[in-house]
Amino acid sequence: MIQTFAALLTKEQVERVHEASLEILEKVGVLVRNQRALEIFASHGGIVDTQTGIVKLPRKVVEHFQGMFPPKFRFCGRDPSFDRVIPDDSPLILTGSSAPNIIDPVTGAERRASSDDLARIAHLVNELPGYDVFSISTLAADAPAGQFSLSRYYPSVKNTVKPVRANTPPDEADDMLKLAFMIAGSEESFREHPFITHHYCPVVSPLTMDFDSTQLLIYFSEKNLPSYFSIVPNAGLTSPLTMIATLAQCNAEFLVAAVLTQMIQPGKEVIYSTLPTVADMRSGAYSPGAIETGILHMGCAQMARYYNISSGGYIGLTNSKVNDAQSGFETGMSVVAGYLGGVDIFNMAGLLDALMAFDFAKAVIDNEIALMMKRIKQGFDFSEENLALDQIAEVGPGGMFAGTEHTLERMRMTMLLAEVADRDPRDQWLEKGGLDSQARALNKVKEILTRDNPAVFSKEVDARIRAEFIGIVAGDSTPPQGWKRVTPPVGEDDSSQRRRRRRRS
Repeated sequence: MIQTFAALLTKEQVERVHEASLEILEKVGVLVRNQRALEIFASHGGIVDTQTGIVKLPRKVVEHFQGMFPPKFRFCGRDPSFDRVIPDDSPLILTGSSAPNIIDPVTGAERRASSDDLARIAHLVNELPGYDVFSISTLAADAPAGQFSLSRYYPSVKNTVKPVRANTPPDEADDMLKLAFMIAGSEESFREHPFITHHYCPVVSPLTMDFDSTQLLIYFSEKNLPSYFSIVPNAGLTSPLTMIATLAQCNAEFLVAAVLTQMIQPGKEVIYSTLPTVADMRSGAYSPGAIETGILHMGCAQMARYYNISSGGYIGLTNSKVNDAQSGFETGMSVVAGYLGGVDIFNMAGLLDALMAFDFAKAVIDNEIALMMKRIKQGFDFSEENLALDQIAEVGPGGMFAGTEHTLERMRMTMLLAEVADRDPRDQWLEKGGLDSQARALNKVKEILTRDNPAVFSKEVDARIRAEFIGIVAGDSTPPQGWKRVTPPVGEDDSSQRRRRRRRS
């Protein structure tokens, strides 16, 4: 494990950012557009200007509620073996979320995403061991009227037993909970093991709390259900064009949302979740793939450690329109910088073009990047036995370790055995078709999506849901057009597939 995280700020600088954030909240304040939130702030020590909607928070108020932040956050899956707690289980890898479009895995063309695509993505994520949480990756253009969120949650939860994370408009939140309770069997069962975590962005930079997302913060905090928020300043446009000022504003925006959460439900879990960016001022382009996003996440991680909570968010994104070298180096550079800097969760996987399109092959490649990050976590398994001084003496100068029992016992333990990265000599690579990483990743996608999905819940549960929500989308993971489903080998049913998948993970 990493013994000491990389730090870009000194202890004194971290404290100064905290002080600057308190000054912003006390002297500048936050514009709050939600009346219920204004009432909560006013009743807990906030200074509310009822004419302007500006809320100012005295230092003592912020520090009082800051002391209530719990140090850990739990994600639960339908299968409890996939439950994860941060920071204990860091790095936690999530897919990127809410892209409107998808790169069709058959044609390679970009198109609007549908609920069928979400079912396939959930199926894929369920079978890829690098992923810990399925953050619902796309929208669903085929959603019936009034079922925008149902058309995303239903295919997602149906096709993975891992934790699911997504957002919900306020007017559909009740339906989403009804769906969750039906899948769990009852509200009590869901509360005992809540396999859906909700997400929202209540602060619109600079320093404004909108109505809808703030309403969701209040709703899920009052119900004490798993949820958290993200803060998304964009330097040069919605925050000052310096990294440290953007960090200070981001920190102030985090604190006001976290304090409101604690005012409603003291001790409720929070994550210091962000997507801080720097705009490319040559054009004003949104640039989450830039290395500055990774640097800002490293700063946010230091602030989170100052408050003794976990951090992370949208890091490892790319501005590339295709799954090319730019996609790889933008994702790889930021996530490694973030992890070495102490980031705990990574909404990193599968998205191209600044969160606009999901690509199945990129999700497989990002799964390999995720496994590499987890290999970094393992670090050196330090022991006298692993120093292997007896082996060095036995083989001696000029010898070879390849054939020893010591080496054979460790062949699958010491090295991450990559599936997408090619390490064959050129001649062998050519004999196997000379495929690049995109093609190899798509082959993996096809292998998974043409097999039955072991995650789907029972037909009885499905029937109850379809009777309650008339006209709901099918939610089934079917192979894309032209891809034939593979029949499992004789004697291998869904349960044996599930056991094989767990062994891989």
